[in-house]
Amino acid sequence: MIRTLTLWLIWFGFIVYVLFFAPPLPADAFQPLQSLLAGQIPLINPVLLSMFSLVGIWLLIYSSLIFPDGRMQSLPAWLFMLGSVATGVIALIPYLALRQPNQEFSGGQDLGLAIFDSRATGVILTISAIALVLFAVLWGDWAGFVQAFLTNRFVHGMSIAFVLFCVLFPYPTLLQDDMARRGLTPNSQLFWLIAWVPLFGPLAYLCLRPSLLAFRFRNS
Repeated sequence: MIRTLTLWLIWFGFIVYVLFFAPPLPADAFQPLQSLLAGQIPLINPVLLSMFSLVGIWLLIYSSLIFPDGRMQSLPAWLFMLGSVATGVIALIPYLALRQPNQEFSGGQDLGLAIFDSRATGVILTISAIALVLFAVLWGDWAGFVQAFLTNRFVHGMSIAFVLFCVLFPYPTLLQDDMARRGLTPNSQLFWLIAWVPLFGPLAYLCLRPSLLAFRFRNS
């Protein structure tokens, strides 16, 4: 009950803050996104480009846990994740709040579920994340990013959403349930290692976790 209430408070607080307390939305607020869609990548601050791309990686990280979890939920997981593509945490948090703890998995895997369950997916996402972080650190205009954060609602909200992705990953029971489905001990040292290393902890987990079907066959 406390977990669910906390998630709804975070969801409501984020929406209220972005709408009423974040910096205003300037006329060119979406210029970086427009430049990206137009293929004008050199015109975009590498920090903004990397953060925007890392938000996408976070959505794929969550998808790798939510789609197997959704098999055992009455909620349409795909609908929440589809909404997250457009709204980020605004559509993701309701799924985390409404889902029920469940450490079981039944049925087979379709192609999509097999991709999200694959360690290769974790490896690809990890390599991509490392490249994006290095791109931002080595070539990014950090002063420009700070200025955009203080004056641009889109950049401000995206930055806060990125932090929420990091904070929420170990907080709900989603990660613990996924570990239990694979024969790992929730709340073990591995769990806390994943919990306290933003972005790369979850990525390491995707690279190392046993597959769902392998654990089921081993215990059948």
